[in-house]
Amino acid sequence: MSNIRKISELAGVSVATVSRVLNHPETVSEETRDRIIKIMEEINYVPNSIARSLSTNRTSTIGLIIPNILNPLYPSIAKGVEDIFFKKGYNILLSNTENDAKREKDSIEMLLSKKVDGLIICSSTLKRTELDIILKQKVPLVLVGDYIEDSDISIVYTDYKLGGYLATNHLIKTGCKIIAHIRGPMNNKSSMQKLEGYKNALLEAGIEYDEEYIIEGNDQIDGGQLAIKKMIKKKGKPDGIFVANDLMALGAIEAIKVLGYKVPEDIAIVGFDDIDVASLIEPKLTTIIHPVYRMGLTSARLLLDLITNEEEDCFNQKIFIQPMLKIRKSCGYDNRIEEIFS
Repeated sequence: MSNIRKISELAGVSVATVSRVLNHPETVSEETRDRIIKIMEEINYVPNSIARSLSTNRTSTIGLIIPNILNPLYPSIAKGVEDIFFKKGYNILLSNTENDAKREKDSIEMLLSKKVDGLIICSSTLKRTELDIILKQKVPLVLVGDYIEDSDISIVYTDYKLGGYLATNHLIKTGCKIIAHIRGPMNNKSSMQKLEGYKNALLEAGIEYDEEYIIEGNDQIDGGQLAIKKMIKKKGKPDGIFVANDLMALGAIEAIKVLGYKVPEDIAIVGFDDIDVASLIEPKLTTIIHPVYRMGLTSARLLLDLITNEEEDCFNQKIFIQPMLKIRKSCGYDNRIEEIFS
């Protein structure tokens, strides 16, 4: 295979110029860049597809950033994204941040250095101003999960506050008087919104809000287990619990059984997400449907439009997907007309 020095001799440029074409093509004049790329193709220095990407300034890759690869939500989003982009010949670079803001920033910088054609970020922990590094480089961006006010970024989101309200209000309707909440990590904006929905439902029903019945979990099964043990030891048994995600709800149900209580007879449970296993456990989990696969599909279509639309008037969109209550057995709801397919 020919080396960079040979290419530089044939093109009549320095080795440094050839290197810039390979790594930072935007820093080389179009005439020089095209001449070097043509020589690369002629001597088979790089595959034609890579040479074409240099000339078009596109790589046919997109970056997908998720906060927790072990949470069943995010593989479902990833599948929705891949189902769209695979058909269009794109590859996906996946980065897992573990809900860590620094890792998210590092992932963004890494993916931008790879010259991705666009980015999808799920449940970002960053502030709006911290996303400017992407916008300044004019890389198309779509956020999934959280709504940002007055933002010029395309967003696919659900109303977590409404979801938290629906879950808590349903427990109230089943007759629960003491309702606890196992919340997610507070660096996650969706956790704050679910908590706000929980508080609103209590306020509307005239039920006193008790801070000691709010226990933070880690969004994992063991987080739900630990939260139940801590809650009952500290405050005693509540009538019902709204759990911020289904993984923690699974852990909570297991811990309740270990402590000698029954679900829903002693403690009613409502989760959030409707992951596949929610309908397989006993009792089957009442939960808030979080249509993550559809959110993945929708975000991918938005990003593809931003990438392929050459017109400057291409505008950003905000698409809202409604959360819905799925009633099963864990909430103790007697009237199961609404429970059609569990």
